[in-house]
Amino acid sequence: MGEVATLSVVTLNQFVLDFTGNLNRIVQSIIQAKQDGSRFRVGPELDICGYSCQDHFYENDTITHCWQVLGALVRHDMCQDILMDVGMPIRHRGVTYNCRVVFLNKLVVS
Repeated sequence: MGEVATLSVVTLNQFVLDFTGNLNRIVQSIIQAKQDGSRFRVGPELDICGYSCQDHFYENDTITHCWQVLGALVRHDMCQDILMDVGMPIRHRGVTYNCRVVFLNKLVVS
């Protein structure tokens, strides 16, 4: 039989456009996932900017702040040695998409 991997599927009490608070809650969920022996942490939809941000989803500031939080997460010491999945809006060719970003050890893999 193959190896067993522990997966943490996270539901957070995120607040719309509370980028600092949402970042802190994501980091706390990573700490808990690692304490539980997880190798992969999956967050909720739009867990960086907060779900149901409505029209803010399409604003440049929202997308910019999400990229800043993603950068902080990728560099954060607690985000090392665990596969991370976070949700955020991403603009591609002028269209904003609700996306998943997956990263491991300071490298975005999708």
